[in-house]
Amino acid sequence: MEYLGIAADEPKRFGQLNERKRAPLVEFGIEEGLCGLYCQYNGLLAPSYETSCRDGCWMCHNQGVNQLRQLRKEYPQLWALLLKWDTDSPVNFKANGHTVHDYDRRFQLEDEHFLVPGDPRFKWSMLDGDLQYRLF
Repeated sequence: MEYLGIAADEPKRFGQLNERKRAPLVEFGIEEGLCGLYCQYNGLLAPSYETSCRDGCWMCHNQGVNQLRQLRKEYPQLWALLLKWDTDSPVNFKANGHTVHDYDRRFQLEDEHFLVPGDPRFKWSMLDGDLQYRLF
């Protein structure tokens, strides 16, 4: 079963729903605004929600690499918690098999200037082995 964060006031997105893809917010009639207030009240929204063009829960696996990079840089306490959850989780953070620890390693190499942030030539294989693909 896959649960999607589609709100009751997003009917254009209902077409994604089926027996294996459900939207609890739709089922309970909860609209996006109310859900946002609930998440904000309970500390679930990403702190960058106010400044990002699209954001959501800070622990969401659907975040892009730039959002994850920003979370790590600007909110290290949340990043540390995400790393802990990644260690404790029986499944990988991303459907492609990558973990939060993989992203952490990538970002660390960017910090050390071995990789260039956002470089379109980046491949995950660059992190394997002895880093023979280091970029300067």
